[in-house]
Amino acid sequence: MSSEHVKVSGATYKRPEDGYFEKRQLKRAAGIYGLWGLAVAAVISGDFSGWNFGLDVGGFGGLLIAFAILVVMYYGLMFSIGEMSSAMPHTGGAYSFARSAMGPWGGFITGLAETIAYVATTAVIVFFSASYADGIFSELFGLSLPNWAWWIILYVVFVALNATGAKVAFRFAIVVAIISLAILLVFSIMAAASGLFSWDNLFNIAPDPGQTAFLPFGWEGILWAIPFAVWFFLGIEELPLAAEESHNPVRDIPRAGLWARTTLIVFGLLILFLNTGIVGAEELRVAGEPLLDGFRAMVGDQAAALLGLVALIGLLASLQGIMFAYGRNMYSLSRAGYYPRFLSITNRSKTPLVALIAGAIIGFVALLAIEVLTAVDAEGAGAVAGAIVLNIAVWGAMLAYMMQAISFLLLRRNLPNIDRPYRSPWGVPGAVIAAVIAGISFVGYLINPAFQTAIAGIAVIYIVMLIAFAVRGRHNLVMSPEEQYAVDNTK
Repeated sequence: MSSEHVKVSGATYKRPEDGYFEKRQLKRAAGIYGLWGLAVAAVISGDFSGWNFGLDVGGFGGLLIAFAILVVMYYGLMFSIGEMSSAMPHTGGAYSFARSAMGPWGGFITGLAETIAYVATTAVIVFFSASYADGIFSELFGLSLPNWAWWIILYVVFVALNATGAKVAFRFAIVVAIISLAILLVFSIMAAASGLFSWDNLFNIAPDPGQTAFLPFGWEGILWAIPFAVWFFLGIEELPLAAEESHNPVRDIPRAGLWARTTLIVFGLLILFLNTGIVGAEELRVAGEPLLDGFRAMVGDQAAALLGLVALIGLLASLQGIMFAYGRNMYSLSRAGYYPRFLSITNRSKTPLVALIAGAIIGFVALLAIEVLTAVDAEGAGAVAGAIVLNIAVWGAMLAYMMQAISFLLLRRNLPNIDRPYRSPWGVPGAVIAAVIAGISFVGYLINPAFQTAIAGIAVIYIVMLIAFAVRGRHNLVMSPEEQYAVDNTK
């Protein structure tokens, strides 16, 4: 008997070995609070580090406008994702949506972009967490470790945490999300009551000739600031990846996305204004741990280190949340045969441990490579390294966002009669707005001279992966739930 199952859209589906899906099972463990916690936890590190680099390229005004633009984009995008996830409650998420809308090639291009985004985002969070941890431990205990040692510790600990199972992961997400928000709220109250806040601090970056204090680098600074403003939100779109581990994904994923979005907007604005207002835009523009600098300004180095030890929880919350995302993203693509199939094997706790380990190794190697290439012993180069990895993450995210928004539009047009238990209140206009903003932002990364080398490097990797898929991958697909849905609804 032939091993071929079916040929569709230039792809060949082959029958997997007996017991294939039994070795690749997930376990339902999340209610709406767990999903909200996962979404907030995945993103909240952006309030602790990374966002401030937007001050360096756009000034406070540029970063604030970029923030406002992205609020609009994320509303349009998340409403669209909510509709698609209710119709296709599979772990594949973005890949699943694009597969049904644009065939195997669309699914692979979107899924690969999301892999790059989540693996790179995890690496960025590891980078900033290591910076926070080393600064805190140096101040409190006189202990300092090389960057690579902190990276190994963080990856090992959080791969082990995620490997314990979805139930533990979701409970951890709720707890650390609440703790992180409490830390940010305490910081905000302290900052507001400290007497240190000054509107002048928001605009203390010396403007370029002919520019203003509000936009010290001109209007184009808004475009350059978008990759860093994204850090206040990047990761919230991972919610559909928890579909097969949610008790009621059709109802809870759209609702949790709305709750998480509102939470992140409120706290993002608090930090953007108060952290910058008490320390100064000039002082924070390349800071490795801006929130810790804010605590230092208010209470001094020793007390700030103690508070920073607690604040480190915010970074670690996102480390767990984004690691969950890349694990499920790689799992779904591997289960369907787009990636090597062994990556989707789950352990006794029904967790894709192999995918988690693979993503950790890739992220660690990328951090080492960028550390060498940017010569971190040079002044300020460490911050540059962090910004480069951050831009790689956002580059992949924006490509995935464009593809998801386009998928929404195509599905509305080509499959108008599929069951949609939830419908986007912004509808087609919301998806168009999200696609346009994501597209402009994506082009902005490509033309930004500061990051062209890194983007070129990741583009080469992307092209190699596309060639591999064209030559071999598309001929070895498996009829996973995402693929079965697409085939059944697009005949």
